Amino acid sequence: MKKNLRPIRWAGGILSLLEQRLLPLQEKWIHCDRAERVARAIEEMTVRGAPAIGITAAYGVALAARKSKMANPKFFQKEILRAINRLRQTRPTAVNLFWALNRMAHQLEMIANEKVIEQKRILEQEAIRIHQEDEVLCSILGKYGSKVLAHCHHVLTHCNTGALATGGDGTALAAITWAAKKNKKLHVWVDETRPYLQGARLTAYELAQARIPFHIITDNMSAYLMRLGKVDAIIVGADRIVANGDTANKIGTYALAVLAKAHGIPFYVAAPTTTLDLTKKTGQEIVIEQRSSKEVTSPQGVAITREDYPVFNPAFDITPGELISGIILETGICRRPYGLSLKAAVLKKRSRKV
Repeated sequence: MKKNLRPIRWAGGILSLLEQRLLPLQEKWIHCDRAERVARAIEEMTVRGAPAIGITAAYGVALAARKSKMANPKFFQKEILRAINRLRQTRPTAVNLFWALNRMAHQLEMIANEKVIEQKRILEQEAIRIHQEDEVLCSILGKYGSKVLAHCHHVLTHCNTGALATGGDGTALAAITWAAKKNKKLHVWVDETRPYLQGARLTAYELAQARIPFHIITDNMSAYLMRLGKVDAIIVGADRIVANGDTANKIGTYALAVLAKAHGIPFYVAAPTTTLDLTKKTGQEIVIEQRSSKEVTSPQGVAITREDYPVFNPAFDITPGELISGIILETGICRRPYGLSLKAAVLKKRSRKV
C-alpha cells in the first residue's frame, strides 16, 4: 500500500472512501456527507472488509449527528437511533459492524442529558477513536501473525485483509507484510476470490505497492499447488468468530481449510478481538449474507452467462474451528480448544485494555 494511504478518511465533517470497486485499474474517492450515503457505500461494497465496515458505520453515525437540525436532545437522540438502525441493515455477517454501532449507541445513551452540540462532538470523537484503535490493533496483529510465517517460503491467502479492509495495515495481510520485512524470499499465492475478485483486484494491488513477490491464481488452482508442495501455510481473515472457533469468512475459505487439512498444511485466521462473537456457540448460528446474482453472471459488469439463469451466491462460508491451526488476535495466538482460549483472550483484552 502506498505510504499513509488509507481507504477511510475523515476531515471537515466529510467521510471520504476509496472506491474499491474500481481498483486496481483506477483510484477514485467518493465523499459521503450523510448517513444514508454511508449505508449505501457499505451495501454496494464501495468499502468492504469487516473492520473497515465497522469504522465506516461509526463515521456514518457521526455524520447523522453532525447533519441533524434537531435542537431538542430527546428528538436528536431519536434521529440518531434511526440512523444507527439503518446502518445495522446494511450487511448481516460481519460482526464488527454491529460492534461499532453498539458502541456508538451506548455512547449516545451515556450522553443523553448533554446539550445537542456536545453530543455531536462526543459522537464524532468516539468514531475517530474506533478508527484509531483499529490502526493500533492491526500493527499488533501483524507482529503476532508474522511469527507463524517466519520460516515460510510460500504463503497462500484468500480475499483481501490488508489496509483496504481495515483502519490500519490489515489483519492476515499485515502478518504477511510484517513477515516479509525479515524474510525477503517470502512469496504469496493470491486466490482471485470469485465472484467479487477481492484477491485479484485488491490483495494483488496491496502486495504490488509493498513490493512483495506474488502470483494471482484462480480459486480452483489451490489444491494443485498444495499437491506440488508449494504452499507452506495459509492465512486468512475473518468476519465473525464464534465461541467454539468456527469462523465466517469470504466464500471459498472453508474449501481451503479442508484442503489444508488433507495436505498437512497449517491454516491460520487473523482478526481483531472486535471480530469475536462469543454470544454464539457455533457457526450454525451465523447469518450468511446472500448477494446479487449479477456478481456471478456479470462480474465487474462483464456478462459471462445469461442473467436469467438461477444463481446461488452466498458471500461467506463457515470454517469449523477444528480445521484452524491458530486464531491470531491482538492479544496473542489462540489454539484449540477455542472454547477456552478465546474466552481467555477476551479476559486478557479487558485487563490490558489493549
